[in-house]
Amino acid sequence: MGSEMCIRDRATAVRAAEAGWDVAVNYVSNHDSANAVVDAVTNRDRRAVAIQGDVSRESDVIRLFEQAEKQLGPIRALVNNAGTTGRITRVEDMTTAAMKKVLELYVLATMMCSREAVRRMSTRRGGAGGVIVNISSIAPRIGSSNEFVHYAASKGAVDVWTWGLAREVAGEGIRVNAVAPGMIKTELHVAAGDPDRAERYAKTIPMGRSAEPEEVASAIIWMLSEEAGYCAGSILEVSGGR
Repeated sequence: MGSEMCIRDRATAVRAAEAGWDVAVNYVSNHDSANAVVDAVTNRDRRAVAIQGDVSRESDVIRLFEQAEKQLGPIRALVNNAGTTGRITRVEDMTTAAMKKVLELYVLATMMCSREAVRRMSTRRGGAGGVIVNISSIAPRIGSSNEFVHYAASKGAVDVWTWGLAREVAGEGIRVNAVAPGMIKTELHVAAGDPDRAERYAKTIPMGRSAEPEEVASAIIWMLSEEAGYCAGSILEVSGGR
């Protein structure tokens, strides 16, 4: 495709490169990890650049998009997949700071990044169209009680944002959809204080296992592709039947 994409996740970045995308890799502080993702993309004969920025801050979001455009060209795709859950906790023990961090990173960041993408993609504003894929979760459906109720609430907001924005810009050449994973084997479980969580929950999943990051990445790349060309406001669950 030769089009430029803003993204964070390594597995998705690699799949994107294999599908023909050039990739802007956003990171907050782990410069070495971001550069490793850039190398993984360039090793697949696509262009890539790592851009530092906290997507919960408006000034960083604007700079991220400006630098991505300057270095790689017009943005044709955005994957909103910044992630954190915070520590596992019941609601009565949850700090306001933890609630605020989750809401800013999942809700506010998704909104601001989507806004900047729409400003550049919308045919109404002279753009050539594009695709936005938001990363949601099955958490709004199951509630995540005793673990991450604030996280589940934030992902519920992402779902509503996906539906509303999709209807707003579908006639302007922009498809907005979401992918909603279930249990995935990622480092987020370590950060949450429960490194064995993905394995422990495997027995509760009808398919009997947690997902590999690449399986979610494949769903994201499908949503970005022309094969999903009639999808707008769709939320694709990748949950093993959970």
